[in-house]
Order: sequence, then C-alpha cells, then structure tokens
Amino acid sequence: DEKPGAWKWGIRKRMWDLIEKKGIALMPRPVHNTIPNFRGAGKAADKVLLLPEYRGAQFVSVCPDAPQRQVRFITLRHMKVLLVPPPGLKKGFYAVVSPTYLSFYKMRETSARIGTPLLGKELGLESDFRVDILVIGSVAVDPGTGARVGVGHGTEELAYALLRHKKIIDESTLVVTTVHDKQLVNDIPVDKLLPYDLPVDIVCTPNYIYHTNTKIPKPTGIYWDVLLPDKYLRVNVLRELREKIGQETGEKPKLAPT
Repeated sequence: DEKPGAWKWGIRKRMWDLIEKKGIALMPRPVHNTIPNFRGAGKAADKVLLLPEYRGAQFVSVCPDAPQRQVRFITLRHMKVLLVPPPGLKKGFYAVVSPTYLSFYKMRETSARIGTPLLGKELGLESDFRVDILVIGSVAVDPGTGARVGVGHGTEELAYALLRHKKIIDESTLVVTTVHDKQLVNDIPVDKLLPYDLPVDIVCTPNYIYHTNTKIPKPTGIYWDVLLPDKYLRVNVLRELREKIGQETGEKPKLAPT
C-alpha cells in the first residue's frame, strides 16, 4: 500500500528530468526538489498582467520561488501591495511590501526571493488585510482540471490554509500558477488528491492562458489531523495558532501521529 500522495513523486521526477533534458531550466540548478525556474518565466508573468482580476487587484500574494520573481516585480511596478509568504513559512507569517517608497532599483531587488523578507513588514496572526489574488508555483499542473503538483513540502497548501483560517481569502479568491508549457500534464489523478491539495483556477505559460474551471474543492482551512509534528514544529505561526485555539476552546487541535 503506497502512502497517500506518494504517486506525486513519479510526476515530479519525470518533470524535473524533462526540464533539465530540454534545456528549459534556469538557475538555481539542478531544478530537482524545487519549483523549477524556466526560460520564459518573464513571458508567463506578462500573461498574469493580462488577467482582469489581476489588474483590478490591490493586494497580491506571490510565492517566493525563482520563476515567480517577475510576477513580484510587476506587482510592485503597478503599485499593488505585494505579500510574500516566507520560504518554508519558517519566519513569521507574511512579508508585505508597499511599492510607494521603492525606487525602480529597489523594486528589482525586492522582487528577488531574498529581498522581500528583508524590506517587507512581517504580519502576525492578528493582522487585518485581504488578499485579492494568489500566484503560486508548480512542478506540474493539469490545465483541464486545475490539479497541481508542488515540490512536496506542503508550503503553498499551508500558506493557503492559514489565509483561509484567518478569512483573509475565501473559496472565490483566484489562484493562479505560472509554469512552462512543458510543465502541463494530463495524468494527475483527481480521485487521489487529498483535502489539503490546492487546485488552481488559471494557468499562465509563456504562450497561453488556461482557465481551468476547476471542480476540485479548495482547502477550507488547516487540517490539523494530517499535519505531521515535524512540520508543525518548523512553522512558528502554526504553534502560535494552535496555542491560541487551545486557550480559546480549552483543547488544542490534535496532530497526526508521528
């Protein structure tokens, strides 16, 4: 009996190998065990700029991965508030960057993965803000169903779950991913997805925009009973939130068995 989600590693391995073999990969390399950076990431970001929902957004959450750097830059250039979950969610909750005081050079610097946490303001659990659209990375995605495979660390899912828990986003909040055209697949088994797996509404590649019209339910919050203790211990905000729930209800949510 394979463990739930173990089938994803076959798709990841195939995709990482393909990206390296086809000469699509950009630094950091090798792309294995990462959200792969790819040639044409900037063009995929430009497709995001064409979305009416993006143009009308004021607060945009963008993952800290390398291929989404241009999305972070255009978000600042168009005077939107950029929110970036710290890598691995190990530090704080979100870094927020207001573009009003940044020069063009600082926007370029801040859009880099390491720059945003340095120049941004860390938000805590009590922060009151609303995210209009989320842009995330993927290893592989099915544009026909919206099913997505990430690196396997669960960081995107946890970031989404925390935002849902705090009612900063809801079911209708648009989830977009930017990938290379070669990262599109049609063999992600929807029936094997778990409740915390995050589908996407729109896929932007260097050449196309796909509206998935996904029927896959989005996670409704944090699924404590499947959260492994080692992951819980690495994410400070989860420990803070669990303690708070325990104080309010008299009982902390139970975690998954070790």
